[in-house]
Parts: sequence; structure tokens; C-alpha cells
Amino acid sequence: MANLKAAFEAAVAASKQLPEKPDNMTLLKIYSLYKQATEGDVEGKRPGFTDMVGRAKYDAWAAVKGKGADEAMQEYIDLIESLK
Repeated sequence: MANLKAAFEAAVAASKQLPEKPDNMTLLKIYSLYKQATEGDVEGKRPGFTDMVGRAKYDAWAAVKGKGADEAMQEYIDLIESLK
């Protein structure tokens, strides 16, 4: 578990220094896996129609609902590695 947490933290740092900015769908995937790994399942109401960015983030996070923190961390690590 400690190795996974350390690898996750390294991937978070690496995500800020990617050679090029990922497309919006990839950014949403990164966001959703990070939130799932660090906070668990999404809670609260879905943002309204006028908040399109908030709504997209909420939907992306809701799509990974039920995924365990360890699994989300590993997927996050794998995704960041594939973008390097």
C-alpha cells in the first residue's frame, strides 16, 4: 500500500510536467481518477446546466463511482505514464 501511495504521489507530480497538455477527455479522466482515489465516490447534486465545466467534472467522477481507491490510484498512475 505504501508503494502504491508513493507511486500515486509521484504520478500526481508528473502530471503537472507532462510534455504537452492532454485533450479535454483525458483531463476529465485524470481528474475523475484523482478525485476517486483521494475522496471516494462523488457526492452532492449534479451542477446545473449553466455550469458546463462543473457538470462535465461531476459526470466524469460519477462514471468511476464504486471503484476502490487503490484501483483508481493504479489507473491514474498508468494513465499518467502513458502520457509521458
